[in-house]
Amino acid sequence: MSPPVARGDARGDNPRMRIRFTKMQGAGNDFVVLDETRGTLGLSAAQYRFLADRHFGVGADQILSVRPSPGEGIDFQYVIHNSDGGEVEQCGNGARCFMRFVSEHHLTEKRQVRVQTLSGVIEPRMGADGRVTVDMGAPIFEPARVPFDPAGLDPLPEGAWHKWHLALGTQAGSAIVSVAVLSMGNPHAVQVVDDVDTAPVAEQGPQIEHHPRFPQRVNAGFMQVLDRSSIRLRVFERGAGETLACGTGACAAVVAGVRLGLLERRVDVQTHGGVLTIEWQGEGQPVLMTGPAVTVFEGDIEVPELP
Repeated sequence: MSPPVARGDARGDNPRMRIRFTKMQGAGNDFVVLDETRGTLGLSAAQYRFLADRHFGVGADQILSVRPSPGEGIDFQYVIHNSDGGEVEQCGNGARCFMRFVSEHHLTEKRQVRVQTLSGVIEPRMGADGRVTVDMGAPIFEPARVPFDPAGLDPLPEGAWHKWHLALGTQAGSAIVSVAVLSMGNPHAVQVVDDVDTAPVAEQGPQIEHHPRFPQRVNAGFMQVLDRSSIRLRVFERGAGETLACGTGACAAVVAGVRLGLLERRVDVQTHGGVLTIEWQGEGQPVLMTGPAVTVFEGDIEVPELP
């Protein structure tokens, strides 16, 4: 395997370094994966944005870094940067690609590993059918831990749970949306829509993402219930915009649907990029996500020195 980084010659006042990368995708959610097990690259936010850029870089929704174990009982550290250069807590589709990467690159012989993320430990495992299942941990519902500020709002009971009204401003005036709020290691606001094809994802997604009641911003999910065991889903991801699939968004949507009395505990989630299977046995239990993880290609790229 080529070394992960080599310093190139300075070109004027814009010296570059050459790094090795792997392009991967999970249900169409695409990633640039970096092997930093032998040393961190020390990339800046601007350099992560460069790698994610679909015109000048490799192109990706997120950049995933594979780093050595940070402590006893942990196999690897998993670091995620969105296409806007910001570090985020969790990425479910990325976690499946992470597992396939460490397996294909012979960084582990295990079929299941314990991985430290910014939000906690997850446990992806390789399946006999080639798909990867990830134990995403238990969902978080306490508003302060999402985080979500419900001050002055009254919850709207539904099923065994509730939704919250959010006021949005649009070009045509104001709008009110009802969302279920939870965290899967990262914050999610899920609303039920009649048809995801006509849902106002492009208009409402950015407004929900940046709503002042979410101090760390939020992923905005738009869920169409087909029956009690299947849904369609679109997600406007925090820091990335709408993607072909969002693993934590699929987990959040199914958990919300179960608690609202709309779904069974095992659900197939249809995204634009493919189907994810989500299982959740209830309060205090982890969410299991199963889906594809595919290596697309590998290569090297010169990354300029950027602030």
